Amino acid sequence: MSEINIAVIDDHDLFREGIILVLSQIDGFNIVFDASDGNQFVEALNHLKVDIALMDIEMPAINGIQATINALKVNPDLKVIALTMFSDTGHYTQMINAGVKGFILKKTNKFELQQAITTVYLGCSYFSQEILKKMAFQSLHSNQCNQLTAREMEVLDLICKGLTSQEIAGNLFISIKTVEVHRGNIFLKTNVRNTAELIIWAVKTNLITIE
Repeated sequence: MSEINIAVIDDHDLFREGIILVLSQIDGFNIVFDASDGNQFVEALNHLKVDIALMDIEMPAINGIQATINALKVNPDLKVIALTMFSDTGHYTQMINAGVKGFILKKTNKFELQQAITTVYLGCSYFSQEILKKMAFQSLHSNQCNQLTAREMEVLDLICKGLTSQEIAGNLFISIKTVEVHRGNIFLKTNVRNTAELIIWAVKTNLITIE
């Protein structure tokens, strides 16, 4: 895998400097830019090659939502990962619609940070497991997903709530093997590769809302 060019955008200087220090210790990660303001980052994209942007949600001038929208207009190939706290839940849907490919908690460890960046760089989406467990989901507009069976809709709902295949099997009184069959069918029908992408698909199609 080639070197990954990373930008860090966060208005808390101490946090931003700390995350840069952590990233600089990981082979293959190259920190090419950091800023406390989303506008500075968007302007820098005109002359800077960035693969991954770690984007704070709450910032002065423009927030992470608008900064992501503006940045992707300049560089559509850019992949943005939101740096978030539990209290940011209300902004998740807006960040997803803006084009964010991943969410990680600000208190995350070095291993998960590396995993999130690598996963998103390779073309997948990433949600911190703690965020999945924190999120609450409500199914809506099931007629927009006619390709899924009633049972697949039940499995989808539980997947989005962060339940494992074993937990889903227990909730629905079916075998783990049957759950895996349903999971595979859901992934195939929705053309996603992992749970994070499935959640993003479900939010964008208004099948679920994040409370």
